[in-house]
Amino acid sequence: MNMTMRPTTTSIADATAIKGFIGACLVDSDTGLMLASEGGGRLDLNLVAALNTDFVKAKQHAIDQLGLNQEIEDILITLDKQVHLIRPLERQRSIFIYVALDRATCNLGMARIQLKTLEAALEI
Repeated sequence: MNMTMRPTTTSIADATAIKGFIGACLVDSDTGLMLASEGGGRLDLNLVAALNTDFVKAKQHAIDQLGLNQEIEDILITLDKQVHLIRPLERQRSIFIYVALDRATCNLGMARIQLKTLEAALEI
């Protein structure tokens, strides 16, 4: 079986291939700063980075307080017309990928698989 290894990168350009893609960013949750972004349109990805940093920290704090001893795999936020998916990186939990998708056209299962693949190619 011939497998081609993809080079590692800090780009999240592959997120644009996710069906229903609106925008995506890679965020350092220690600082709330955006490390990379794609798309966004009317969605202010700098603001998204900062606000979702607070959200991810609050959710992890709740998990810790409940003594669940678990890590966040992803967080799904479903709106009327959009789906927002937040995925902390497995190998560097303080960094997460955020992606906004059009709810009418996205395939959530495929989006989760594509984000995991994108994460595997990231070099931080």
